[in-house]
Amino acid sequence: MSESTAKRGHRKERVGEVISDGMNRTIVVRVRRRIHHPRYKKVVTVFSKCYAHDAKEQAKVGDQVRILETRPLSKKKTWRLVEVLASKSAA
Repeated sequence: MSESTAKRGHRKERVGEVISDGMNRTIVVRVRRRIHHPRYKKVVTVFSKCYAHDAKEQAKVGDQVRILETRPLSKKKTWRLVEVLASKSAA
């Protein structure tokens, strides 16, 4: 461990849509996954909500964003904003 550039573990990365930005430096991101149902063999869309840290408060409701898993910042907030992929206000 004498190397100064120690490699970090793999961190999950998700892309989703901002559904709330009402809190200070926190956004709520809806992440969509499509899975095969084990019993009915149909493709089902599953949504999950992730609370993400937005330090610069740049994401707005409706934006497509990329979030990265990080250490727990609060009780529910374990993700942070990496970038805004598409802004709804610009479209």
